[in-house]
Amino acid sequence: MIIQSLNIELPVSENFRVQKNRFVPQSVSINNDEVELKKLKRISIVSGTHGDELEGQYVCYLLTNWLENNQDKINGIIDIYPSLNSLGIDSITRSIPFYNVDLNRIFPGNKNDFLPSQIADGIIEEISGSDYAVDIHSSNIFLRELPQVRMSAEFKDKLLPLAKKLGIDFVWIHDAITVLEATFAHTMNSRGTKTLVVEMGVGMRITPEYCFSLADGLKNMMADIGILNIETKKLKEPVISENGEVFYLNAGASGLFVPTTSHYEILKKGEKIGNIVSPLSGKIEEEVFSPSDGVLFTLREYPIVYEGSLLARIFGKNSSEINNK
Repeated sequence: MIIQSLNIELPVSENFRVQKNRFVPQSVSINNDEVELKKLKRISIVSGTHGDELEGQYVCYLLTNWLENNQDKINGIIDIYPSLNSLGIDSITRSIPFYNVDLNRIFPGNKNDFLPSQIADGIIEEISGSDYAVDIHSSNIFLRELPQVRMSAEFKDKLLPLAKKLGIDFVWIHDAITVLEATFAHTMNSRGTKTLVVEMGVGMRITPEYCFSLADGLKNMMADIGILNIETKKLKEPVISENGEVFYLNAGASGLFVPTTSHYEILKKGEKIGNIVSPLSGKIEEEVFSPSDGVLFTLREYPIVYEGSLLARIFGKNSSEINNK
């Protein structure tokens, strides 16, 4: 059932809207039983916080399509929000256009503030009360990310068991972002909703194999928490980064970055990752090598770089342990 969950008036007789597709058990839907509805577990799956992130859009499609054809397997409330920042998606803009504000840096928002803050406030009010939430992100247009769950160390005890049910290879526990408390996930976790953040792929693109895998993982997680009546699968344990083992590789020169290895490779210390070349001089300005054994989970997608540009991230855990996961 498609529901308009948020409506804010804009100038020139326009409206900002957030829509969701709600799935409930057939018995509750047929009888329209509000009392029974309140007893059910509820999960909210959200995407489109950034207008240039499209991987989550496809995941929402895959889930919605499956749920439409398997309504007899639904035991709880499943709310799917494909587009939290529809203005950004329509204008192919990461932030909220006209305001140049990152929606995921102003939560929980304020209904009496400017439009981006009103949107954030409305989203939180709408989704509050969910038992679980999953916030799906892509990377930006510059970097390709291995599918991963990211979480704050503050909430790891309650989130890590949930993340393991998704079947994602990598979990990154960190508090590196100084504006962490202004994100959707932090706000929801602080209010008692167990909220996972998934990041994968690259901006403005869809990586179908990542999306298929996450959609299956979400179904598996919902089965484990009792929202879907399907058989759960035993999945491999993810690699977990918690103690600062992530290495950041930044460009030491400007030019074109040309990788010599593939994304999600298991690297040895000193193994070559790529070259930064100069189209003008015809010279290699810098050779880039791995500082550690580990897995290459972030790799530069957009080739033009300047001194300091992020080229790659490597999880430097023992590579034999990674291979055994």
